[in-house]
Amino acid sequence: MRQQKTIPLYIVFGLALVYGASVLLEGCNPDKPATTKVEAETPNAFVGSEACQSCHANQFTDWKQSDHFLAMSHASDSTVLGDFNNTTHIADGVTSKFFKRDGKFFINTQGNDGRNHDYEVLYTFGHFPLQQYLVSFPGGRLQSLRVSWNTRDKKWFNQYPGQTIHHRDWLHWTGASQNWNTMCASCHSTDLQKNYNYKEDSFQTTWHEISVGCESCHGAGSSHIKLVSTPGYVNDRGSGFLDIRSTPQLQLNACAPCHARKANISAKMLNTTEIMDDLIPQIISNEFYFPDGQIRDEDYEYGSFAQSKMFHNNVKCSNCHNPHSGKIKAEGNNLCMSCHAPKYNTKEHHFHGVDTEGGQCINCHMPVKTFMGNDHRRDHSFRVPRPDQSVVYGTPNTCTSCHTGKSDTWAADAVKKWYGAKRAYHFSDDLLPGSQLTDKSEKHLIKLLRDTLQPEIARATAAYYLESIQSMPSVEALRWATSDARAMVRYYAIRALSSFPPELWHQQVEKNLSDKVRAVRIATAELYHRAGAALVSPAARSAYAKADAENKKYMEYQTDFAVGNLMLADYELQGGNHLRAIELYIRGLKKDSLANYARLNLSAAYSSVGNNQASLQILNEASVIDPRNDRIYYNLALLQYEMGNVKIAEENFKKVMHLGSQNPGAYYNYGLLLQQQGKLNDAEKVLLRGFVLEPQAANLNYALTYLYITQNQLEKAKKHAVILQRVDPANPAYQEMFTSLGL
Repeated sequence: MRQQKTIPLYIVFGLALVYGASVLLEGCNPDKPATTKVEAETPNAFVGSEACQSCHANQFTDWKQSDHFLAMSHASDSTVLGDFNNTTHIADGVTSKFFKRDGKFFINTQGNDGRNHDYEVLYTFGHFPLQQYLVSFPGGRLQSLRVSWNTRDKKWFNQYPGQTIHHRDWLHWTGASQNWNTMCASCHSTDLQKNYNYKEDSFQTTWHEISVGCESCHGAGSSHIKLVSTPGYVNDRGSGFLDIRSTPQLQLNACAPCHARKANISAKMLNTTEIMDDLIPQIISNEFYFPDGQIRDEDYEYGSFAQSKMFHNNVKCSNCHNPHSGKIKAEGNNLCMSCHAPKYNTKEHHFHGVDTEGGQCINCHMPVKTFMGNDHRRDHSFRVPRPDQSVVYGTPNTCTSCHTGKSDTWAADAVKKWYGAKRAYHFSDDLLPGSQLTDKSEKHLIKLLRDTLQPEIARATAAYYLESIQSMPSVEALRWATSDARAMVRYYAIRALSSFPPELWHQQVEKNLSDKVRAVRIATAELYHRAGAALVSPAARSAYAKADAENKKYMEYQTDFAVGNLMLADYELQGGNHLRAIELYIRGLKKDSLANYARLNLSAAYSSVGNNQASLQILNEASVIDPRNDRIYYNLALLQYEMGNVKIAEENFKKVMHLGSQNPGAYYNYGLLLQQQGKLNDAEKVLLRGFVLEPQAANLNYALTYLYITQNQLEKAKKHAVILQRVDPANPAYQEMFTSLGL
């Protein structure tokens, strides 16, 4: 199952939509008989792909051969491709059997209780290069089995081999990660409404067409049919029907809902020319991409293509792909030569034999990765190979992926020999050093962020990284970016500002509460919610209230997915609604038991309502799951100290130090504890370790100043007091100390 960063769905199958009142409309061609019923009360209703056939016969024929048409089907002898003739597949400790009974298809495999059961296959999911199978579970869920049919090699296989997954794990096929409603459904059917019931944690998902039909891309068609059937018809502008032959951006917007790794904002699509009114695409950070922007995890093409030189030179998806059949328009290098000069298909350009594998454009410019076990997909960033970057940063390059016995240095030398010493600038020349987050990263990130000629998605990624660089140049660049012409840049700049003190941004960002793009308004409301709504000026409070409501609806829309519950729990915790936060954290952890960060926040919520025992239990669970996480032991140390268990608190602080925490607050608090115990030398060492991490930290400099004064080491005290006076000169708590040191 494709695991998109999306928000989910559910089931009421077998039933397309039943209309209470309908009228008969003519098809696209007024001379042909009417073919479709359209709901009278709906201004623009879905009518089904069959209604398009009379006028668009060629496109309809192409579509019937496409992966879109076969995206999902009812299980039958004509749609099921797998071998269900009493065959057996054994993998990773699980035995699965495939058989038929009374004309129906069944799989006997391990269920969520650890025992094998018979599961009836209700639907097929996809068809090539693999076909998955969906079975029904309580609460309207459909689950996708881990074992799938390899259509290419005609055999059963595990998509994720070598992983023994416990039946209670969320990654088990019966768990949330393989839930069709949450992870997959919106991209495999037409007009799919997930209809998630939060209170019952159940679904009543509906669709108009079981597979991906014409209206999945073009929008509901009843107004289009009515318009073209009108005498004197000229065009259908205003019908809401999308002509995907339009601009590259509009065409990409039409493809993005299913070909992007993204989050859906709402069930109600605004369908504007701005993609971030409806979706929040994943940027090309090193969470899912290599640091230069090459694909590493599944990205579904959008993130790659949006960064490409092709896209920025007005190349559209349909220039290479027949949008109805999904097939490419020409084979081999002939496809590329339809735009590029013939000189690029010569040995003088690629230095490989013409018509050899090494001479194929895609093998150099579209490296392939395999996902879901056997699904080979190519990187759509169309980048020029850069083995010189591989030498410095360890990024992959297509040269050594083919010439496996050769080094990156060998490949870089060959490129230098063939094409000269200088490489044309690519945004990765700044993104790569920027992603390292060293003392040299900031200048590269700011340069890329401010370069409006570079791809929007790359500039947004630069903003994302700047969140981790706490400096005035970074915050100034991010404040500037909140007024950028590109919504994705504004969005990630606003998100990045959350790590900076509010006094450095709140006046510049307030305008974005009324931003024309929904995702930007949501990010701005979240920023103010975290920092405190009191920062919003009286003139902007109405805008904040509206944007905050959009933000909350965005999170509520995702509560069928674990991350939606956890996002909303964080929101409630920040707002002081601790009991509601506890409820949501528990729900989220039931859906994703591996979301350990939620345990830390759940512990804080329990502590806030005075339930320290529950807080302690949750933190102990977290430490078992992730014993190398220093933050867990830091929280345990603070909690044990609060509960009066000083010795146990000190043991946990020692674990924090042993794990090399980068949190200055841990060194501050441990230093104070040691100082209280009279262990002044140890306290000094710990506080100085924190000072090295953050030399401008007021709390650390105050603690060191006080420590040295008590030891009568006034010159050492003065050194830290001078820093304290510079970073927080007006603090009344420090004035007596400054005076005593002659400052």
